[in-house]
Amino acid sequence: MEVSLKNQVAIITGASSGIGTGIAKSIAEAGATVIINHSSEKSLENAQEVLKEITDAGGNGITYQCDVSKEDEVIKMFKDVIEKFGTVDILINNAGIQKDAKFTEMTLDDWNAVMNVNLTGHFLCSREAIKEFLRRGIDTSRSVACGKIIHISSVHEVIPWAGHANYAASKGAIKMLMQTLAQEYGPDKIRVNSIGPGAIQTPINKAAWETKDALNSLLELIPYNRIGQPKDIGNLAAFLASDLADYISGASIFVDGGMTSLESFADNG
Repeated sequence: MEVSLKNQVAIITGASSGIGTGIAKSIAEAGATVIINHSSEKSLENAQEVLKEITDAGGNGITYQCDVSKEDEVIKMFKDVIEKFGTVDILINNAGIQKDAKFTEMTLDDWNAVMNVNLTGHFLCSREAIKEFLRRGIDTSRSVACGKIIHISSVHEVIPWAGHANYAASKGAIKMLMQTLAQEYGPDKIRVNSIGPGAIQTPINKAAWETKDALNSLLELIPYNRIGQPKDIGNLAAFLASDLADYISGASIFVDGGMTSLESFADNG
């Protein structure tokens, strides 16, 4: 079986680093044209490097700067992409941030910043994607589905995380957003799913793996005894976006080496 996304256009938010980069590469490898979204001028160079890797490998795509928490920027991104490529087939809502603090010391700005990117960004991008899916309708030369949305959530949509209340709350909300969209737009043949990464080796969690002691401590939480890589998430994203996964909708799929089995309870807690 071949995972094919040929003739399709995919927007991947937050694709200039980490998990987003892994997803963009896998989606491009499967044949889709990828829009590598990044949030600011500061991340442009990284986005361009990702695009070069993709094009050097024979893929196609562009970079696009857009802060997904800003409604006007999201609307413009979709408008520009549709004008350039004709439509959008796949949306990967990946952009996310952390602003960690003990709950009593967490500022409203820290709370809002995380919610604005991690949740409102998913809302805004999904809304514009669904509008385009419905406008275009089903084109079986592209896919048997009308459109595909994949939310990148976290194991922390189900595992509480002290010191990260804003982040965990945003991820729990993503699950309900995803399931509601899958329910509401399933009759239109729009598929919506979530991927919940566990510990993935990316810059956002460098402190958890950059030293041997830190990595060993982290591995105590992972039954499979290795840290995940961005490609682990990318592989699943490409599959979920393909017609091979056409009967999968409304699902949260964890890619975590077994972390959600709560390894700390292996010896009765």
